[in-house]
Amino acid sequence: MVRELTVALGERSYPIYIGEGLLQEAASYFDKHGVSKKSPLMIVTDSHIGPLYLEALENVLRASGFQVVSAVVPAGEGSKSLAVFEQLVTKALEGGLDRKSTIVALGGGVIGDLAGYVAASYMRGVRFVQIPTTILAHDSSVGGKVAVNHPLAKNIIGAFHQPAFVLYDLNTLQSLPPRDVRSGLSEAIKHGLIWDEAFVAWCDDNMEKLLALDPDALGYALFKGCGVKAAVVSVDETENGLRAILNLGHTIGHALEAVAGYGELTHGEAISIGMIGSAIVGVKLGAPQEVYKVTRRVLGKSGLPVRLPEHFDTDAVMRAMMHDKKFTEGSIVYVVPTAIGKVEVRSDVPASLVRETVELLKQEADWQ
Repeated sequence: MVRELTVALGERSYPIYIGEGLLQEAASYFDKHGVSKKSPLMIVTDSHIGPLYLEALENVLRASGFQVVSAVVPAGEGSKSLAVFEQLVTKALEGGLDRKSTIVALGGGVIGDLAGYVAASYMRGVRFVQIPTTILAHDSSVGGKVAVNHPLAKNIIGAFHQPAFVLYDLNTLQSLPPRDVRSGLSEAIKHGLIWDEAFVAWCDDNMEKLLALDPDALGYALFKGCGVKAAVVSVDETENGLRAILNLGHTIGHALEAVAGYGELTHGEAISIGMIGSAIVGVKLGAPQEVYKVTRRVLGKSGLPVRLPEHFDTDAVMRAMMHDKKFTEGSIVYVVPTAIGKVEVRSDVPASLVRETVELLKQEADWQ
């Protein structure tokens, strides 16, 4: 079964396809969406995913007449850099890519962000296809936010560049290590926490199936998560309003990633801790205690961290937040839950409350 969603953006609307075995059918989707066979396309992947799926995708596309250039970058957040971006532009030039070419991202969120920024920049913008291979990428592959990192801030150099389509082959998720599975579920749970109380309850009830990569459960969870993302992006493509709710947990989470040097914590782990922090802030600002209890229970059940390692320096975390895009005009813009499935964007959250929350996150026991 192939589930299909649409990100509704007028003339730039595009579909998301979710199903098993889609990699073997990639050429038909490329044909359907008018990917050029006269101009070379470039597949960007990493050193973990490349050995698993690159050759198969190259063969499927070449057998249908596509001209394929491939680039493999080192796996990990470190590849989201201007240096690697420049290497990929060089590869595109050497491969003869022109204005009618397409960049294909085969991998997780890092590859999607990196390849997407190449597509947004190369010759002032070429077409872009997302083929996510991680659970986490169900979030990053939808919505057109593409970027690379600066040593001082995550995703600070970027653009909005929507894909032509997203092709999500559930079979590629079977090769994920358990830590990456948990990390990806963090963003799926986030989509429920901001939008869909019933989906949070479903995740709570079906966590064992999700962790075991049950295809039916996984397909449903990704369909629901992508659906929330698509609905929000369709209303607010460039994050001028509603789309900011997708940043639940990201204010603290991105700061933790920066302080950890994009290595100690995965993105999903950092966002999990950040969502616990958001729940604490929400309760302190008047939300029911249930917001904290349910958030902590569901994230904990998935095996994600629900507390901050003590060695993280609070001052360093606070400094990292000041560099974040969500810090504007001297205030921290913070996504605060008001109930399970409902959030509000606050621009008046005192830095002192956020600092107190970072300290509370280091405590072993449940915060009450």
